[in-house]
Amino acid sequence: MPSALRSLVAPATSENKQKKRKRRRRIGESPRQISSRAAVDGEEQHVGEEEEGDEGAEEGFKLKAAASPTIQPLGNLLLADPSANIRDRGLGTLRALSDELLLDVLGLLRGRDLAVLSTVSKSLYVFSTHEPLWRSLVLDELEGRFSFAGSWRSTYASVVSPLLPDQTPPSSLAVSNFYSDYLFQSWLCANMEMKPEWVARDNIERGRGISVDEFVARFEEPNKPVLLEGCLDGWPALRKWTRAHLLRVCGDVEFSVGPAQMTLRRYFRYADAAKEERPLYLFDPRFAEKVPEMDSDYQVPVYFREDLFALLGRERPDYRWVIIGPAGSGSSFHVDPNSTSAWNAVVSGSKKWVMFPPEVVPPGVHPSPDGAEVACPVSIMEWFMNFYEQCKTWRKRPVECICRAGEVVFVPNGWWHLVINLEDSVAITQNYEKFVECSEFPWETQCK
Repeated sequence: MPSALRSLVAPATSENKQKKRKRRRRIGESPRQISSRAAVDGEEQHVGEEEEGDEGAEEGFKLKAAASPTIQPLGNLLLADPSANIRDRGLGTLRALSDELLLDVLGLLRGRDLAVLSTVSKSLYVFSTHEPLWRSLVLDELEGRFSFAGSWRSTYASVVSPLLPDQTPPSSLAVSNFYSDYLFQSWLCANMEMKPEWVARDNIERGRGISVDEFVARFEEPNKPVLLEGCLDGWPALRKWTRAHLLRVCGDVEFSVGPAQMTLRRYFRYADAAKEERPLYLFDPRFAEKVPEMDSDYQVPVYFREDLFALLGRERPDYRWVIIGPAGSGSSFHVDPNSTSAWNAVVSGSKKWVMFPPEVVPPGVHPSPDGAEVACPVSIMEWFMNFYEQCKTWRKRPVECICRAGEVVFVPNGWWHLVINLEDSVAITQNYEKFVECSEFPWETQCK
């Protein structure tokens, strides 16, 4: 084993323990920063009686693909000889590493090194072809200068060495008797459909045709979510923003997509072909400057036009975004920054929302004491798989809804929220700071 790699392996424990997968998000990683909120122990939320009746009996998973061509869950070893697992035999000294740690080590390698490593053994082939490794390489090295070729590994090869794809092993090379919960979970989350019971609950209040004063009194001042209907009826975007129109108007304009800048044309090509656990999300704060026509195709709903941050003019931090993404894309649990509230208007498609009040940290989410970092499940789908059912036993259950085209969700200040697209979706979202009324002078503050 090369000495450099041996130095990375040496501190590892000889026990191959698999940890529950977590992803840490620091301020700056997400389009919206995480604001500081005190953590609440989830156990304190548990009660014996239900806020409302349980939904129907749980159904089985529905998968987009029949089965993983290479990986099986460890539970399948119960019906087989434990020695049948080829993982350790094909890793040599590296078998001491957990799957998670081994992938972290492989994440330090260049694409060429990963490709060579995949030829050493079947076990290393499985690890070296793990799609998130190649996704990181593409986004880090190529940024947005690529056309998605069906998989991140094929995309990298087609750009770095155009003649290479015909000479590489097929991406679905058959490997049997490889068992790993960690890798299987990644495949499962990428290929699983949303279960009906995950989208069935809809307990948000709805408002149609209410006045601004009524909105303020019933929702903004009490800091309470609401789904507003009918307030986008005058938006040209609702009828204009088809894919064909957007490609014609701004198909070659670059937008922010994760850490990269991609043209809309290339992003749509990616979104149509991608089947991964965390699909890239187009989330751009400069869309109105880049495409002035988009700016004129919508207007701020009447309920949100008083915005204290507007007084900052050009010094104002990012506050509005166009959001485009395929089914399965979205934002994991976070709290919007700077004590702002937000509204999110769906132009096309539909989104599932799950929201918790400020004093209730969602299950599976672990913010640091200063709120600068949040540890959460790797993907939104993994949160639904492992934690959604826990919400049924909590005293303060989440506010949930599906927001469809022409509807707006109001997200109050401090609320934790998760959003996942149920289909290809286009939306506009904006953060704002409501005005408060103070008596007489600032130093005699009695603010509402």
